[in-house]
Amino acid sequence: MGEAEFLRAMFDRAVAVADPMRFIAVNLPEKPTGRLLVVGAGKASARMAEAVEAEWGPCEGLVITRYGYGRPTQGIEIVEAAHPVPDQAGVEATTRMLNLLDGLGADDLVVMLISGGASALLCAPAGAMTLEEKQAVNAALLSSGAPIGDMNVLRKHLSRVKGGQLAAAAAPARVVALMISDVPGDDPGTIGSGPTVGDGSTTQDARAIVDRWKIALPETARQVLGGRTGVVPKGDELLSRVENRVVAAPAQSLAAAADLAREAGYACVIIGDDLDGEAREVAAKHAALALTMQADMTAGDDPVIVLSGGELTVTRRGDGVGGPNAEYALALAAALDAAPGIHAIACDTDGVDGAAEVAGAIISPDTLARARAAGLDPAEALAKNDAHSFFAALGDQVVTGPTLTNVNDFRAIIIHPA
Repeated sequence: MGEAEFLRAMFDRAVAVADPMRFIAVNLPEKPTGRLLVVGAGKASARMAEAVEAEWGPCEGLVITRYGYGRPTQGIEIVEAAHPVPDQAGVEATTRMLNLLDGLGADDLVVMLISGGASALLCAPAGAMTLEEKQAVNAALLSSGAPIGDMNVLRKHLSRVKGGQLAAAAAPARVVALMISDVPGDDPGTIGSGPTVGDGSTTQDARAIVDRWKIALPETARQVLGGRTGVVPKGDELLSRVENRVVAAPAQSLAAAADLAREAGYACVIIGDDLDGEAREVAAKHAALALTMQADMTAGDDPVIVLSGGELTVTRRGDGVGGPNAEYALALAAALDAAPGIHAIACDTDGVDGAAEVAGAIISPDTLARARAAGLDPAEALAKNDAHSFFAALGDQVVTGPTLTNVNDFRAIIIHPA
């Protein structure tokens, strides 16, 4: 098996161990004496709902997932909506979900299935904001370069469901939230903008984020941030019967990939499952690390694989088609400058890098030479944020289709002795 094939095999293993069918059943609570309701949102939520019903049989409920990510369920309704920029289908489904939660009693149980993507799929604009205004804010956030934590603080204060508000709508029912983490640090309050988790941020914090990242806001959004939003404070009585369980996280997927690497005779180093930062800047650091490690190797040493996860960002400067994983891969190739014996992959485990239906890309020592032969300029592609077009022209994209899960970015660098 060549390096490219092995890199893809590790990525596939990382995705496979994050399949909700593997772990949802063991994390379900006991069935209630009262009414049972299953709701949720995210790119993995339909698969999570399928896993719930594989254990419990037909259930009442409603789950919102990304277009193309639906699954066959017995009783739970699956609604597909837009991601990463919300649409009317998401707004209407979120309204219906809130109506389902209204009027529950203390003997009832709500199982909430939350995964990455819920921030866009659960869409209930606060105040007088329209969907179009919410879409504009979301698009501005995605191109701002802001880290996911800052994005989600602003999202919470401009929403009627995020920041604990979805779970609060179910009170006094018991709520058990099962979460698949796609965020650095696996903070439940950050996964999907924390619809089941109280939040300590303020509108002043949100306004500071707007200023820091120069995010253009419509007047209706500024009005929302000028008053008191519906974000539920930590420790609020409305959330006293809410239990949040992170049932899958990036660390598990990296560990599974590392096991595969070691079985194949590679030394393996995991440098973190929670890395963040600008994709091209992180790539430059990783290139320097790889070159330093290679310089310290001798001819008889085993090759080394360096693994990392987390969520990188891109500050949009051009009008190309890209995403943080493809941009990382392109910047890594440029920084390595055709160094022999170093190969790498960077992919999003949900199969979608940025807004493209592409998981990411693979690079090798001949990437730059093949690009030049094809008339491609890596520096120009980086300047235009056009990494997907660059790798499409080389045939080095990783395309998976819907993976039905999401534990964020997966990166692996193979380093052979020079």
